[in-house]
Amino acid sequence: MFFAAINNQLPIRRFTKVVCGSQLAVRSPRVATLVLFLFLLPIHGCKPRELVRPTPQMGIDSRYWVRVLLLDDVTGCALKAPSLLTVSSGTTDLASQTSLIRSARRGARQSRVKIEVSAGQITIAGRSFAGSEVLISPDKPYIFGLEGEYYRGKLKLVVNPDGQSFDAINLVPLEAYLAGVVGAEMPDYWEPEALKAQAIAARTYCLYVKDRFGNRRSWDVSKTQASQVYYGIGAESAQVWNAVADTYGKVVISKNPNVNVATEFPNMSDQLFPAYYSSACGGHTENSEHVFGDSFEPLAGVPCPYCKDVAKLSVFFWPMVQVDAADVTSRLVRKYPKLKELGDIVDVVAAEKSDYGEFSRLTKVKLIGSTGKDDVLRAEDLRLTIDPTGRKIRSTACNIVKWGDKWAFLSGRGWGHGAGMCQCGAEGLARQGKNAVQILSHYYPGSEIVSIY
Repeated sequence: MFFAAINNQLPIRRFTKVVCGSQLAVRSPRVATLVLFLFLLPIHGCKPRELVRPTPQMGIDSRYWVRVLLLDDVTGCALKAPSLLTVSSGTTDLASQTSLIRSARRGARQSRVKIEVSAGQITIAGRSFAGSEVLISPDKPYIFGLEGEYYRGKLKLVVNPDGQSFDAINLVPLEAYLAGVVGAEMPDYWEPEALKAQAIAARTYCLYVKDRFGNRRSWDVSKTQASQVYYGIGAESAQVWNAVADTYGKVVISKNPNVNVATEFPNMSDQLFPAYYSSACGGHTENSEHVFGDSFEPLAGVPCPYCKDVAKLSVFFWPMVQVDAADVTSRLVRKYPKLKELGDIVDVVAAEKSDYGEFSRLTKVKLIGSTGKDDVLRAEDLRLTIDPTGRKIRSTACNIVKWGDKWAFLSGRGWGHGAGMCQCGAEGLARQGKNAVQILSHYYPGSEIVSIY
């Protein structure tokens, strides 16, 4: 299956209780739904944030839902919502219980619910739920707050095998998910065509990762840059929603004239590719094979003279970074235990690089150890092992030299892995009057844009 079946909701075994403020009442021992009476705190300032529009696609087929990992391996969190919540676990069909949700009283006091895990069970507002998974479904407008951030859709809590912690996963329709990504990945005041290109790239990347990795785990993508940044409602704006709506269902795929995407979408996974993108490529994007080891025709590197006039100077040319040599060795050995046999890293030399004339990008480096042994590592892996945030060592378009008891990364250029679409370059093209199709055609050569629904 291209998508995991998310709409087949988890059933329930426990009896029903209703929490209204601090009062708890049993509705019926035969009804297996807990309804929590919660209200949304203001998102910014003293006034509640006005939502751009209602949450779309709540009734869409399960193939078009996304599971976003919000919290990983936590022991507790705080939950809020602007409406009643249905909380379920067990084996009873949740769909038959949704009529039990009642509209919230206007003006009722806002409340906060504590979620914890104890003895392998999720506890919500002091009430425990059997089973390893709990589903929390808000009533309209289908919004909930978690740890101060607000999201659309539903919340799934999954107890980890040790029974001592859990993951919090946002189940959200694809288009609503994108509204929380586009504004997090690109400034919403940028050109509309750049925002549209971002929406299409993000939609494509999400579906590819969902298909490739989603069936192996309880979530499809994370909310961090490990996948693509997702801020939920906090990233939304009218401009962002317009970009999502104007590209509704559009993805970029490798050209294949033998496949009709409109009728064969469930089987089109071989046409999708990870539509990578990064902040600023520095003048030329990189072939993804050199960065991630995967090979897709639309992910070949292309010239990009467009980002230089858009990116801030500190982004296009980043300052020298120094890292303690012992710390570099420690981090590398922790991530790659086989490197322990090298001893201390005494030299780092370019094993492979892409030369673009006025600059070059390291793609592989040779690590030479004090024991005389050496090993080769992808330059991007080296960068993110030493600096997992990617905010200091901003790219592999740099020089690496020994600087006393430190390693220095200098003459840095660009920000990010450099594969796929250059976001600053997309904005530069949009300022020149190029539309989203033209932007994506430039950064993903040999591709085409199609609609999945």
